[in-house]
Amino acid sequence: MRRRIKHLGRHLVYSNDFVSTLLRSGVSSQTSGLVDFVVSFVMFKWLFLTPLISAAIGAIAGGIVNFMLNYRFTFRVDDCPWKALAAKFAMVWVGSLLLNAGGTQGMYWLLCRWHLLETIGFKPDGYFTAARLLVAIIVSLGFNFTLQRYFVYRRTRFDRIAHSMTNFVMHGHFTNKM
Repeated sequence: MRRRIKHLGRHLVYSNDFVSTLLRSGVSSQTSGLVDFVVSFVMFKWLFLTPLISAAIGAIAGGIVNFMLNYRFTFRVDDCPWKALAAKFAMVWVGSLLLNAGGTQGMYWLLCRWHLLETIGFKPDGYFTAARLLVAIIVSLGFNFTLQRYFVYRRTRFDRIAHSMTNFVMHGHFTNKM
């Protein structure tokens, strides 16, 4: 039994099959999501920023953690230049940021106008939490995982362009070399 559990653990950590990758992505996502949520809630509750700005700042912190964990743990990339990965991740991350921030603001607005929630005991402070959680789950599974698995952490024809974009941002000029 112990041997079987050890084998299963190794399979989950080292296999690149869909389910194992999805589970590792879940660990990475939960960790970076925790960073995102803590930062978001601090910004909203203690610094009194809007839901839009709070979610955006949280997403920045969570995005940095997510890139590092996915690079080494989830997808274990070794055949793609990190500069290309960083540019592709940044593009997907900006899309995720916009979806999370805008979606949270929109969902918060909708929940604030749904008066039935208060009659069943839901407090206005909970609207932000509910909006944030719902939007985060939808964006995480429907957008982030899909694009990270099939675009960001794989070699693509876009890599040369992504590499050049990173060089331009870092050094102020484009190069064709990877």
